[in-house]
Amino acid sequence: MSKSLATPADNFVAPHCAEQISILAQDQHILLINKPSGLLSLSGKNPLNIDSVHHRLVQQFPEARLAHRLDLGTSGLMIIALSKAVNASLNQQFQRRTVEKTYISILAGHVQQDEGLIDIPITKDLSNFPFQKVCHTRGKPAQSHYRVLERLTNPPRSRVIFTPLTGRTHQLRIHSREFGHPILGCDLYGTAQTLAMAPRLLLHANSLSFHHPISNERLTVNCPGPL
Repeated sequence: MSKSLATPADNFVAPHCAEQISILAQDQHILLINKPSGLLSLSGKNPLNIDSVHHRLVQQFPEARLAHRLDLGTSGLMIIALSKAVNASLNQQFQRRTVEKTYISILAGHVQQDEGLIDIPITKDLSNFPFQKVCHTRGKPAQSHYRVLERLTNPPRSRVIFTPLTGRTHQLRIHSREFGHPILGCDLYGTAQTLAMAPRLLLHANSLSFHHPISNERLTVNCPGPL
């Protein structure tokens, strides 16, 4: 993707992603994978955007279904259902917010507080797809907890772990921008300067905690990443 701020969705063509999907664990019901940055979760309407996590996995696992998605630029952990029934069970867990997720990210500048909660409502920007926007009157509640892992220098950056308490589209990107520390490499909500500071969106899905849809065992899976 060229180093420019947001591209209109109708004209956007995802660049070829040469990285492969890593299967971290599997049984007859689910797959746990590491999605590379730069790969769509689902194929787009544009036929040039057919390559995706789903498109690749159904070649080997014809019943593969996505229980959730990650943005194109986000890397990391995803759960893949291997049947319709399993997918329904996982979807219920996501809807009920019983799935716990963490993300590692690198933000512009030094975040002053060691940890905190960002509570800013988000809604669709109907005049500017695919953007979301802050709206305190019609926005849906959105909360993200953060904890600083490391403060880096030259230039000043902060490595943080996010725990989103809600699952709004682009939530971590918007919340990072709104409290003054955009995610490096973000082409939608960053600045030209913060976009140029990284070759990709510096956001990685680091862990997932959920109930196995068949055994009901509570599982916590980690996916160490490059950030």
